[in-house]
Amino acid sequence: MKIINRRAPFDYELKDRLEAGINLTGAEVKAVKQGKADLTGSFVKVLGSEVYLLNAKILPYIYARPENYEQNRTRKLLLHKKEINLIKAKSDGSNLTIVPVSMYTKRNLIKVEIALARGKKQFEKRAAIKKRDIKRGIEEEFRTKLR
Repeated sequence: MKIINRRAPFDYELKDRLEAGINLTGAEVKAVKQGKADLTGSFVKVLGSEVYLLNAKILPYIYARPENYEQNRTRKLLLHKKEINLIKAKSDGSNLTIVPVSMYTKRNLIKVEIALARGKKQFEKRAAIKKRDIKRGIEEEFRTKLR
């Protein structure tokens, strides 16, 4: 199962990507494997020598006990110390933020793909929409000419 943050490429210019493990409970793992997670609006923060995923929503597993379950709780990401230092240095030195791009299973483990990203301005988003529409129109013309 792969859960994709569709807003990330639209809102940010993605630069460097990393794969991180995530610390989840048993019910959360089962919910993610069913595809019941949402990364929209979530972000990654480096606190000290640890990395956390904030504001990611994992809906409760149907058969799990609902007591004391928080959908938007802060979850720890598992990275090597070298990778943490790299992320911290790059994000502190410039106006880059860390954004989760996708969440997926790999060899029965849950992984999160994070990226260093620069926020896009409004005019850049409009230009991307215009470029996409032009490309779509050209493809449509080619399809009609081939018939």
